[in-house]
Amino acid sequence: MTLNARHENIVELVSDRGFMTVEALAEHFNVTPQTIRRDINTLNEAGRLRRYHGGAGLPASTANLAYSERRIRNPDEKQRIAEAIAEQVPDNSSLFINIGTTTETIAKALLNKSGLTVITNNLHVASILCSKDDFTVIIAGGMVRNRDGGIIGEATQEFIRQFKVDIAVIGISGIDNDGDLLDFDYQEVRVAQAIIEHSRQVFLAADHTKFGRNAMIRLGHISQATHLFTDLQPNRRLSACIKDSGVNLIIAPESDTFRA
Repeated sequence: MTLNARHENIVELVSDRGFMTVEALAEHFNVTPQTIRRDINTLNEAGRLRRYHGGAGLPASTANLAYSERRIRNPDEKQRIAEAIAEQVPDNSSLFINIGTTTETIAKALLNKSGLTVITNNLHVASILCSKDDFTVIIAGGMVRNRDGGIIGEATQEFIRQFKVDIAVIGISGIDNDGDLLDFDYQEVRVAQAIIEHSRQVFLAADHTKFGRNAMIRLGHISQATHLFTDLQPNRRLSACIKDSGVNLIIAPESDTFRA
C-alpha cells in the first residue's frame, strides 16, 4: 500500500506526540475531520498507526503482527528492495541473512547470483537458498521459533560469532525518527546485533511502513548500517539522520514486473 505525503506527515506527528485528535490533525492539515478519519483508517490498516476513539496513536510496541499477515504485506515494495539488494551483492561473496519476511524475499532474488555462501538463522531463507547447487548454506544452531522459523538464543549468538562475512542482510521491524533500529523479540535482537558486529558491510532492508513504527526493543542505530534499501524517501527527520550518519540510502526503483 502506497501512502501519500499527508499520510507520512500524520505518522511523523503522531510518532512525535504519541497521540493526536482528529480535530487537531484536521486543523494542522487544513482538511475536514472526515478526510482525517479516512487517513487514520488507511494508516491503521497499513499497521502504521492505531485508530482510537477521537484520534490516532502509536501501534502496540510489545508484539509484532502474525507471521502469516506479515508475509502478505507490501509484496511489491519487498520485491523492489530485494532486487536492489541482489544487484549490490557480488557473486562468490559471503553473507549473513537474518529473520524476516523481507529477507525471505531477498533470498529469492539472490538465486540469480553465483557462488554465494550464506549463514542464516531463518529456516525459510535456508530452504529457499539450498535449491542452488553452487551455494553453500549454513544454518545457525539454536532454538527454532515455531511461529516463523527463526532460530534464536545464546547458542545462535555464539555460532554467529565464529564468522566474519562480507555482507549482513538485515530486516528490521521499525526505524524511529531518531535513527534507532527497533524490534519486538529480545533474543532475536541479540542475534542481529552479533550479525552486524561480524560483518564488513550491513545492508538494512526496510520498506516505508517501517519508518516511525513503534517497537519496544532497541537493536542499534541506523549509523551501524552501511546501506539502507527502501522503496520511498523517508520523512525529513529520518532522512537528515541517515545523511548525518553517512549511510548510503538506496531508493529501489519500480520493478519492471509491477510497471503498468
